[in-house]
Amino acid sequence: MAVAFAITAWLLNGMDVSGGFFSYLWIAALFGVINAILGTILRILTLPLTIITFGLSAVLVNALLLNITDGLSDSLTIDEFWWTAVWAAIILAFVSVCLQALASAFLKPDVPA
Repeated sequence: MAVAFAITAWLLNGMDVSGGFFSYLWIAALFGVINAILGTILRILTLPLTIITFGLSAVLVNALLLNITDGLSDSLTIDEFWWTAVWAAIILAFVSVCLQALASAFLKPDVPA
């Protein structure tokens, strides 16, 4: 997730992570804890809206979680909620899915048939 944050900060102008390697690890860990606790509650509360919007409201929940992470950490800076946080949520989700697929392709043990 830290690599996904690094790629997202590199791609998106309004999002900045100040510091080095450990800042990315801190942001990823903090976002993971916020996502696990508060994200679960928000996803349950917004489940009807998520069903109605075919999952598009989940992007707004992730953007809100990114803004909460921004508020709790000095290392992460997000300019605006609407454009920067929403685009950061979309890019972060896409990059993390790609990295997970790449990691599972390379880390999967070769099992002879």
